[in-house]
Amino acid sequence: MTNIVLVTAVVLLALIALGLGAGLIFLLTRRRITAPPVDPEELRRQVHSEIEASIKDRLLEAKEEAVRIRTEADREARETKAQAQQAERRLLQKEENLDRRSEELNRREQSLSDKEKHLDELREQLEMAGKQRLAELERVANMTRQEAQGVLMSELEQELRNEIARKVREADLAARDESEKRARKIVTEVIQRVAADQTAETSVSVLPLPSEDMKGRIIGREGRNIRALQQATGIDIIVDDTPEAVIISGFDPVRREVARATLNKLIVDGRIHPARIEETVVKARQEVQQRIKEEGEAAVLEVGLQGLHPEVVRHLGILRFRTSYGQQVLSHSKEVAHLAAMMASEIGADVRISKMSGLLHDIGKAIDHEVEGSHAVIGADLLQRHGVPAPVVHAVRAHHYDEEPHTLEALLLIAADAISAARPGARRETLEAYIKRLEKLEEIANSFDGVEQSYAIQAGREVRILVKPDSIDDTQAQLMARDIANRIERELSYPGQIRVTVVRETRAIEYAK
Repeated sequence: MTNIVLVTAVVLLALIALGLGAGLIFLLTRRRITAPPVDPEELRRQVHSEIEASIKDRLLEAKEEAVRIRTEADREARETKAQAQQAERRLLQKEENLDRRSEELNRREQSLSDKEKHLDELREQLEMAGKQRLAELERVANMTRQEAQGVLMSELEQELRNEIARKVREADLAARDESEKRARKIVTEVIQRVAADQTAETSVSVLPLPSEDMKGRIIGREGRNIRALQQATGIDIIVDDTPEAVIISGFDPVRREVARATLNKLIVDGRIHPARIEETVVKARQEVQQRIKEEGEAAVLEVGLQGLHPEVVRHLGILRFRTSYGQQVLSHSKEVAHLAAMMASEIGADVRISKMSGLLHDIGKAIDHEVEGSHAVIGADLLQRHGVPAPVVHAVRAHHYDEEPHTLEALLLIAADAISAARPGARRETLEAYIKRLEKLEEIANSFDGVEQSYAIQAGREVRILVKPDSIDDTQAQLMARDIANRIERELSYPGQIRVTVVRETRAIEYAK
């Protein structure tokens, strides 16, 4: 740094000397031009003295400037050195800190390594102790580890089943407590408001005759009249020993009604021969079709659902001549419509959709002898073709669970249909079918393990199962009741609902001698 300052000072002095020389030359030249002639020697001395004075002044200034520059350079050098020393101290301090941290990390790594070795030793000792204990347990229990796991899993499974059964029972009880009172009130009020009479019909109609002589006229010469009548109507006419009556037999109720109307007209007219029979059958068929239309329109008007497609109304009228378990289907449909509408109004559902679903839910029975499939699916397809609202079509299709119900109106239709069909006197079935249903109920109940005896009671509306108390506990009895009910729903067809009661009891018997 000092060398740089000295070089700078010398350069400055040289520049000052050059400046002074140029100035003197300029002055001399000017004096020669402007001043009068002087003594050269005198002029030389003056110039020399001026130059020396100027040089001394410039040297002095240069020395002062050099001293100032050197002072500043020394000060800057000291500051730079102090900063460098400070930075060096900081670096040394950081190095010391890093060294200390490195030593600390080394100590920790060593400590962790020692701990890992200790943990490995402990792990090995625990594994060895576990193996020894497992071997000792296997020796004491006289079973392998897999066998012990199987026993534990079976016990856990049993505990879980018991817990699930308990939870299911608690949930059922809670749901009943919340809904039973209101449901009973709604259903009771609805049933009280709808008490329509049901007409029990069969596939046989008896037509009274004014006299016994009419039988011969109906049969005709060599049976030509009765053959013509049977051929035109497709119905069997049975003339037997029943006094003053003939039997009209057929599974199609519309054809049976045509045959009955034809015979009535022929008896009143008195002219009975094949040509007259054919004419009368045509007229009777037209009258029955008109009556079907009127019955459908009357049902729609009674329920208050005007605006249905004419084809839907016609099929609805056909239900007047159809029966199910002795229950007239049209009367049943109107009753279900009223039941569903009243329940919908009680709980805030769509009353019109519920009423229409109830009236049309069995419309498939008007054509199910012509088309294969469930009457619910057939009816839903018919309604869909004729522009009935989609919620009604869904409710009709789902009312026998041909598809899963997902609307409130569909569930109300299922409940209303069950109420109408299950109330006392609404339906009847043959003795043979009734006995088979009772036998099937008891057979399903007896097929479960742990069942001691089962009884179908209350005309098949309840099955009571007695279980072995040593084999079935209370929680298993609850699950058994649910399983039996689910299997009855899958395998049996029955009106209304069937109650499943599982009875578990323990008796202590002693004899006094």
